[in-house]
Amino acid sequence: MTAPLVEQAGGRVEGDNPAIRLSAVSKIYGQGRNGLLALDEVSLDVAPGEFVCLLGASGCGKSTLLSLVAGLDRPTAGTIEVDRKRVALMFQEPALFPWLTVSANVEMALRAKGLAKAERRERAQEFLRVVHLGDFGAKRPHELSGGMRQRVALARALAQDADVLLMDEPFGALDAMTRDLLHDELERIWRERGLAVLFVTHNVREAVRLGDRVVLLSSRPGRVVEDFRVTLPRPRRGESPEVGRQAAQITERLKQEVMRHGGN
Repeated sequence: MTAPLVEQAGGRVEGDNPAIRLSAVSKIYGQGRNGLLALDEVSLDVAPGEFVCLLGASGCGKSTLLSLVAGLDRPTAGTIEVDRKRVALMFQEPALFPWLTVSANVEMALRAKGLAKAERRERAQEFLRVVHLGDFGAKRPHELSGGMRQRVALARALAQDADVLLMDEPFGALDAMTRDLLHDELERIWRERGLAVLFVTHNVREAVRLGDRVVLLSSRPGRVVEDFRVTLPRPRRGESPEVGRQAAQITERLKQEVMRHGGN
């Protein structure tokens, strides 16, 4: 019998079945002596409704791990379980079809469900309203700002009715003000929909601003070296002293990993 789910602070839900479970996952690119060990026995659980940020030096395997969870690649060893089957992946680049309208881009995520055209259009409009772009469905991607294009990409991800949202530095290319606004939007949507989010970033303050946990990976090969619980009350501001203090602690640990790697 499955234990009852218990809602935790920040939207996290604990129970017997994590939304994502990685058990001793390793990934090697290539074969033999020339093989590159990118991930080394990574074990990690993400609870339903939990927001987990992955942090680490460049090349530590964060994006590789996300691709494995998304099913775009297979681990060399270990197992990956996604308890809820609907997974959406969002990249740093919005990857919209430039010849389609904003609404049609979102509708692409609905085609596989076999919905009639009118219903697809109506559902797409609903998701655009969720990200505050209800008046922009007829626009083309080139007519939107970078932040607005990322909102369209988020609407497209939500249109897949995902329980698990994987995000690979989705706001890394945006200016600070736009990024802050999208943090607010993402947090609102995450809380309203109870999503499990696995979020890759290089930005320590962003990780503390958004995450229930910040998981630090070692320099290559990627291993989990620290798992920081973020218990600061929400909503948080990236510039707040409380976020800054925990970000400084995590940054110091990250520097140790970078220096260790540089000394090898």
